[in-house]
This record gives sequence, C-alpha cells and structure tokens, in this order.
Amino acid sequence: MIRAIRAEWTKLMSVRSTAVALLAAVALTVLIGCLAAQGGHGNANDAPRTVDHFSFVHRELTGDGSVTARVARQKDSAPWAKSGVVMKASTASGSSYVALMVTPDHGVRMLADAKTEVTGSGDTNAPVWLRLTRSGRNVTGYESADGRTWRKVGTLTVRALPTRAQAGLFVASPARKHERHVGPGNVTGSFEPTTGTAVFDHVALAPAAGDWQLTDVAEAPTAGGPPAEIRTASDNPGTLRRDGGAFTVTGSGDMGRIGMAGVGDMLNSFDRVKDSLSGAQFGIIAAIALGVLAVTSEYRTGTIRTTFSASPRRARVLAAKAVVLAGTVFAAGLAATVTVLLLTRPIQSRNGMGPPTFPDPSLTDPAVLRAVVGTAAAMALVALFSLGVGVLVRRTAGAVILLFSVFLVLPIVARISSVGVNDGVNRATPIAGLAIRQTLSLIDDSISPWGGLAVLCGYTAVALGAAFWVQGRRDA
Repeated sequence: MIRAIRAEWTKLMSVRSTAVALLAAVALTVLIGCLAAQGGHGNANDAPRTVDHFSFVHRELTGDGSVTARVARQKDSAPWAKSGVVMKASTASGSSYVALMVTPDHGVRMLADAKTEVTGSGDTNAPVWLRLTRSGRNVTGYESADGRTWRKVGTLTVRALPTRAQAGLFVASPARKHERHVGPGNVTGSFEPTTGTAVFDHVALAPAAGDWQLTDVAEAPTAGGPPAEIRTASDNPGTLRRDGGAFTVTGSGDMGRIGMAGVGDMLNSFDRVKDSLSGAQFGIIAAIALGVLAVTSEYRTGTIRTTFSASPRRARVLAAKAVVLAGTVFAAGLAATVTVLLLTRPIQSRNGMGPPTFPDPSLTDPAVLRAVVGTAAAMALVALFSLGVGVLVRRTAGAVILLFSVFLVLPIVARISSVGVNDGVNRATPIAGLAIRQTLSLIDDSISPWGGLAVLCGYTAVALGAAFWVQGRRDA
C-alpha cells in the first residue's frame, strides 16, 4: 500500500494542474474571505457600553460588614438573568458597585463597576448561598451550596465605594431577542423585555441601619446612552413581597458592560469565523477540479491501463489515490483557513465588527478550531466525492458540470427561491458539509456543524463505494 501511495503522490505532483488547483483553492478561500470581511460594517461598538438597571432591595451599610442571602429559587426569564447580593455607593444608576450573582445558564459571577468580572462555579441550580464581605475598599465574594462550607469566588477593590453605602438584594433580567426567518439570508429581529423573579431567604446584613426598601435603579433615557436593546426593561416596576424571612423580588434590566456578564450577547448575531471562511465555498471549485482530474486525466490519456498493469489490485490503486488526494487538499485547505482567519480579524475589527460586541476568534477556542480544521476537512471530502464521481463518469467535462451544478448552481437557485427550499438544499445535499464553518447558533443556519459534515461524509462514502465497486467490474 505504501508503494501505491508513493506512486500516486509522484503521479499527482508531476501534473502541472495539481499545483494550479491547490494554489487556486488557497487563493480563492483567502481572497473571498478577505473581501467578505472588507464588505462587512457595523456600529454596535460605537454607543456607550455600560448598563446599570435593576431592582434593588437595600438597607444602609456603614463601614466594614457583609451581606448574605440564599437564592432559593430563580425564574429562567433569560439566559443571563441575574439574582444576588450587591453593595452599591447609592441607588443612582451608574454609581459604584460590586455584585455577586447567580444566572440560569452561566453559573455564579462576581462583577464590579462594569469593569471587572470573576467567574465562580458553574452551578446554575438554586438554591445557592451568596455572600459579600467588605474590608476597607476590598470586597470578597463567597458562594456555598449549604450555607456552612463556603468557597471564595474572588476579591475585588472598589475604590469609589463610600463608607456609607447601600447593600442588599437585586434582580435583573435583560431583554430577549426574537428573530424570524423571512427569506433566504433575510432575518428580522425584535427585542422584548423580560421580568425576572427570585426568592431569597436567610438574608442577613450587618451592620445595618433602617428598614428594607425597594428601589428601581434605572437609567434616564438620554441621547448617547446605552443602546436601547441592552437597557430595555419592562414597563412594570420591580416588586417586593415578604413572607416571614423570605423575599420575593421581581425586576427587569441588566448590569455590566457589552462583552461582560452577558451584556450585549443578543447583539452578536454575526459569526465572524463563518464570514472569514466564506471563501471556502469558492475554494471547493479547485478541490472539485483536482478530484476529478486525478482520475479522468488517466482515462483520457489511457495511462490508467499502465497503472492497472503495474498494480493489478484496482481497489488498492483507488485507495492510494484517495489517501494522497485527501491529504494534499486537507493540507492546502488548512493553510488557507488559518491564513484567512488571521488576515480577516483586523479587517473586521476596523469595520466595527470586532470586540467587545464581537469577540476576536481564537484558535484556542474549541468552536473556532473545529470550524477552521473542519472546513479544511470538508474541502478534502469534496475532493474525494469528486474523485468518486470522476471514476463513475470517466469524462472530465461531464463530471465537472455535474459537480458544479450540485455545489454552486443548486445553492444559488435555492437561495433566491424560498426559505424551505434553501434549508432543504443546505440540509440534504453535499453542500451541507460547509456548515462546519459555523461557530454561533443562528436562526438562518439550516443544519448543525457536525450534522452538515456528516451529510457530506455520507455522500462521499456512497460515491467512493460506488467507484470501488464499478472500477473492479469494468474494463479500464
């Protein structure tokens, strides 16, 4: 088998069209990706980025002290709904604060002045005990599952927290984004306020003065304030109901900064990695050509007879071709995907499609790595699929026309027809393999990344299986 692979490698590399096809695959993937990045513009990062809007149940705290509460129950009103304990300079929006919170989907978080965030445990199931302890300008957060054994979350320095501050409980629930697919590539969205509810018990604040009060910490709607979609709150003010030692609090809004504590997550409906890898849909043109020519060129020149005379075991010959072709295209594809990701990052950032609303993609992120490596693998699978079709058709023109129709013409026709047709084509044809580029789950995605790659793998397996069967049963 090694001799067969070596022979096929030599044969493939001796053909001038191989180098041209590989160069074209890399160039198209990189060039189209850079053009797509250059054409994308956004202004989500232009507005002020902080938000400080929530329901606050508080008493005065003078000097050092602590506030403790158990979040007994929390309504899953939004993935980043927040319930917990907070120390705040005053009840005015924008005043200095430090908060320790639990969220329905993202565990325990500690946040100070929309500048510093510390991640606690990933436990999102109430009840969760929370405690903030102040010593001078330093505030330490603790969490516990039973109120006896405490785990330190972190210590943050809050220099603007005065000696006489307000401390207690808070509830916030950001708006949800509702999207609707109204046409191929056309999505409309709206932001709807949500109301969070949390039940607190075992509440303790010491030292404390005065009675518990409820205040809606709310930003005044001013020009130049935070984007409306990140500060949208319900028209209903927060409520407080006490039943013995239990506090039931409702509230809307959010606290934090875009890119921190989930603020602005709903604005991020732009998949930077998928946009960077958009050129792969054109790079596969070269992969198709290379896969077809790897076998049809030998049929055209008649050298296939010489190949089978030297290696009578035809299945081994085809397997060697497949290994060499897949490895070569994968290497070229990986070079292209890594290069285009690195080149497009600064372009996207300059055009307003960068941090904090749109975080920089990193190859250390499993989703980004999967997209980059998976796209190269998808290009290799397309080449193998084309090899199988080339064996079955045995004519370069016929095989190329058929494959271009499947990978290029059909998706274009589907995209201008209807949502149903577009989704069906992107789910049920080999083009589904390019879904591996997705790193976000968006409404206009027709299929999951691994599901799409599995579809392409299935088509490739069928095409190669048929090629092995046919090649062993007909004359060269």
